[in-house]
Amino acid sequence: MLLIYSDEQAWDETNREHCYKESAQVAQQLHASGQYLAAAPLYSVATATSVRVRDGKPLVIDGPFAETREQLGGYFLIEAQDLDEAISVASRIPAARVGTVEVRPVMEVPGLPEAKSARRTNQSTGREEQALNL
Repeated sequence: MLLIYSDEQAWDETNREHCYKESAQVAQQLHASGQYLAAAPLYSVATATSVRVRDGKPLVIDGPFAETREQLGGYFLIEAQDLDEAISVASRIPAARVGTVEVRPVMEVPGLPEAKSARRTNQSTGREEQALNL
């Protein structure tokens, strides 16, 4: 899993759109090489809701769990033979030039359902997107 972190305030709309376009090209290259599993940007941290359960009761908070300078902005889920290959892919993600791409292995847990993809329309842009439903 390649987790993409950056300061949302550092991006203007033009740079963000350019990043999306370049990221889509990287995703297409990964797909062609058989490494692509999924990728998606996330909506702004302002749309986040955090849930904690304490004493058996859910506590719902508007906004992200942590106050940080960089926020989780998206992800790539890829197949990589080893850490070096994952780092090589992470270095191709355009957001790595202004933020951080965290490389983290995904655990396989027996009994989890297989992921399926679904298409949906982004309400703010009108564009069709693919979502990974777990």
